[in-house]
Parts: sequence; structure tokens; C-alpha cells
Amino acid sequence: RGYLRIWNWSSFYNAPTDVAVPAKMAKEDAKAKAAKAAKAVKKGGSKVKLLKKRFSPTFHRPKTFKAARAPKYPRVSVPPMCKLDQFQILKYPLTTESAMKKIEDNNTLVFIVDARCDKKQIKDAVRRMYDIQCAKVNTLIRPDGAKKAYVRLTADYDALDVANKIGII
Repeated sequence: RGYLRIWNWSSFYNAPTDVAVPAKMAKEDAKAKAAKAAKAVKKGGSKVKLLKKRFSPTFHRPKTFKAARAPKYPRVSVPPMCKLDQFQILKYPLTTESAMKKIEDNNTLVFIVDARCDKKQIKDAVRRMYDIQCAKVNTLIRPDGAKKAYVRLTADYDALDVANKIGII
């Protein structure tokens, strides 16, 4: 434990370096070595795989497969009914002075309508409710959130007669 072991290096230095190998064996080894080298050259050797270049500092997770939905049963038993029919779309006609002026001068009826409906739905609702044809519909949303529709009638219909039939005047 407390002793220092001293190596005798003389056996390493005096060891024979060349071992006599017959010439025939040396030639066969050389041929085998050459064949091995040729095989490695044909194979292409091991190439160093380069890292993929990254052009953005942020990492985006790769897109993976998302299977299309194939439900085993319908989640709702029946499709929902259309909540905007003609009775729901047209709330009430306006009877203000400016609306009356529109009826007399411009052949136009003014309605307060549901805010979710569009011009085509308003036109269709007026046609179904009052059996009249509309030339065009202009809409605006009032500051109180209600939608106002100006329904211009065709020349075949008189807005004053339709207003009397509805009961505005």
C-alpha cells in the first residue's frame, strides 16, 4: 500500500519488432485488403448527414395527419328549423312623417326588420306577406340597433294602396 511499484521497461524495449512472415501470406493479405477497399469504394462509404438548414428562429410543429370525422350516429336527431320566416323578418311598418313622405313621393314602404336578415330575405318576406313585387331594398341599422328597410315597389304597385291594405294609413 505504501510501496511504489517500479516497472521493468526493458522487456518492452527488447521485444522483437519484426516477425518473419512468409511472402505468399503477405501477398494474399494485400489482395484481401485491396478487395475490401474496392468494395468500400463501390458501396460509397458512410456519408456524413448534414443538418437541415433552418431559416427561421421560431419553431413550428410539423403538420400531422388529421383524420376526417366519421361519426357513428348523428349528434342531433333532426335539423333545426329556419327561425327567420316572413313573420319573424318583418317586425312592423314605420308610420313616422318621413316614412309617410316616402310612401307618397317615392313609392317606398318602410319596415323595421330583424337585424339578422339580408336584403334578399326582406324582399322575399314582403312578397310572401303582401303579394307585391319589390324593385329594390335599402337597409340601415339605427343607433338603437334595429334594422330599418326601405322597400321600393315596382311601378305595377302603388305604395299608398298597399299601405291602406296593411293598415298603416
